[in-house]
Amino acid sequence: MSKLKGLGVAMVTPFKSNKEIDFPALEKLTNKLINGGLDYLVVMGTTGESATLSFIEKQQVLDFVLKINNSRLPIVFGIGGNDTLKMVDDYNQFNLEGVEAILSASPYYNKPSQEGIYQHYKYLSQNMNHDIILYNVPGRTASNMTAETTVRLANDFKNIVAIKEASGDLGQVMHIINNRPNGFLLISGDDALTLPMIACGAEGLISVIANSHPEETKNLVAKSMSRDYDASRKSHYKLLNLIDGIFSDGNPGGVKVLLNEQGVMENELRLPLVPVNKTLEAQLRKMN
Repeated sequence: MSKLKGLGVAMVTPFKSNKEIDFPALEKLTNKLINGGLDYLVVMGTTGESATLSFIEKQQVLDFVLKINNSRLPIVFGIGGNDTLKMVDDYNQFNLEGVEAILSASPYYNKPSQEGIYQHYKYLSQNMNHDIILYNVPGRTASNMTAETTVRLANDFKNIVAIKEASGDLGQVMHIINNRPNGFLLISGDDALTLPMIACGAEGLISVIANSHPEETKNLVAKSMSRDYDASRKSHYKLLNLIDGIFSDGNPGGVKVLLNEQGVMENELRLPLVPVNKTLEAQLRKMN
């Protein structure tokens, strides 16, 4: 799973003012990220507003990124939901040629028990031919996947190869790292905790801020992973105010302001998401 070490980016989806997908802007973004030194791309994660894209649109975005990428970087594709059987049905309908792995968030809204979460991923594992990256993000799903459940899944299923951990609980992170099987990756899902998580043993980051600041985020991850903590602290604190800012009024509204300021895309989201408030927008444009 060396291809999933280092820096991945949860790509935003650019929209036009009429809310259609802006493919020229998506081309700009894809090339910006590749040229920025990233290690892999994550298409149709939560930051990509995947909940508001149709099945056809998700396939169109994936196909387009694969075309622009032209095999330069590995591609991870997000398939999530709270209906386990439907997720596998969708998986079987997608054309996933060229996709390295599937990123799948723990089921939202239903609030399953730990056994329910385990059985959900067991079913995905047994019915998907791709490697699977677990995604624990309690702030969105309303339930936490415990370290014990993560380690159990990692031990029981060979194609469950990593977790994007965004609980914000460093104790939980350390329990996973301390008990995981050899080869199972722990990836930070929280930009602001990247340095401490890598110091604890994580193998990288799937980032939001890297959409707008790929080189700076790559430097943070690379210096952290090489244990150059003096340099990584400098990178961390250089990015910290921006990271706090882009999440303070909803994601991906904040990072889309930065990308708009950089001339990459329009500052457009799909309902129920809306642009960040004007005060924050002005602050982000000054910080960019």
